[in-house]
Amino acid sequence: MQIDTPTSIQERSIPALLEGRDVIAQAQTGSGKTLAFALPMIEAMDPNDRATQALILTPTRELAKQVADVLAALAKDARIRTSLLYGGRPYGPQERELAAGPQIVIGTPGRVLDHLRRRTLRLERVKFLVLDEADEMLDRGFGPDVERIMGATPRSRQTALFSATTPSWIDKISLKHLTDPVIFKTPVEDNSEPDIDHVVMEVYGEDKFQVLVRLLKEPTEGTTLIFGRTKHGVRNLGRKLETMGFKLSVLQGNLTQEQRDRALARFRTGQVPILVATNVAARGLDILHIERVINFELPETHELFTHRVGRTGRMGRSGTAITLVGATDLAKWQMIEKGLGVRLPRVTAAGVAVPPEQSKPAHAAPRRGGASTRRGRWGRRRAVA
Repeated sequence: MQIDTPTSIQERSIPALLEGRDVIAQAQTGSGKTLAFALPMIEAMDPNDRATQALILTPTRELAKQVADVLAALAKDARIRTSLLYGGRPYGPQERELAAGPQIVIGTPGRVLDHLRRRTLRLERVKFLVLDEADEMLDRGFGPDVERIMGATPRSRQTALFSATTPSWIDKISLKHLTDPVIFKTPVEDNSEPDIDHVVMEVYGEDKFQVLVRLLKEPTEGTTLIFGRTKHGVRNLGRKLETMGFKLSVLQGNLTQEQRDRALARFRTGQVPILVATNVAARGLDILHIERVINFELPETHELFTHRVGRTGRMGRSGTAITLVGATDLAKWQMIEKGLGVRLPRVTAAGVAVPPEQSKPAHAAPRRGGASTRRGRWGRRRAVA
């Protein structure tokens, strides 16, 4: 596979990895990071050695499958075998794949650790290790599992760590498991950075669901990703919207793998224009045509907010992120904005801009320095929808 116009993260990571250096790269999903580590990895593999030589850890099954598809396409011509390990599937087929001697294994931490315990996976000859979406693995509680898995690999291995944010756990991992890593951060002017119109819609005293319905009835050429907070809430929201005549898929944690695959396929191929999802969809899903993200319910942290809205405005395309904030959401939204370090523009449910001094509740502390209007990670910040 040839890269005609490499992204910033590819330009920086590929030469360093080809030189054998450890790498820590802060990059968003959609920045081209999969090829950034996949191409050097393929170069490092010995097709005549049937030991597992490379391991890629991802936080979700969906991301693992996407990475595996890319690796399988690259590895085919190089006579390299790959194996995909994730939960929700029986162990038998995965054990047979591992017994066939794949050089590259892609998997989620829980299932990889299960195979290590069952002695169906051996990592003592791994020479290339990738942690993809490392911050999400920490958010999902996989930190201890990741460290156990890393401890089962040779200290001499090469390690690449990719993350959208840089929590302190990454520094801990770096000090303990990496050797003099090269550190990259995707510059904000890179075209792979999100280009997003952000709108915060105040829905005080109004029915949030009816506001959502009005938004979905507005003409749009692309698809819409709606985020809820819980599996139960997302399921119920999807049912209510379907009764209103909207065609959609629902993605939440209680689905079987087959149901998850079918829901994503319908959305990805354009059979349905709306996907209603929990945070499972906020990471790693390679869907470039999402025009609009709507936060029907707020996430718990500003990091999750970043990952949610990062589903739109990718790879040089523009997008819109609309966040619905009710009266009971104010405290949480203030914490999210504090974590973001920027105050996003607010409008009423009718689309009328709300002056900053009017949108602050009485108990809110004033922001230092006011709102930023520069272009950067938060794209264009317009005051009207």
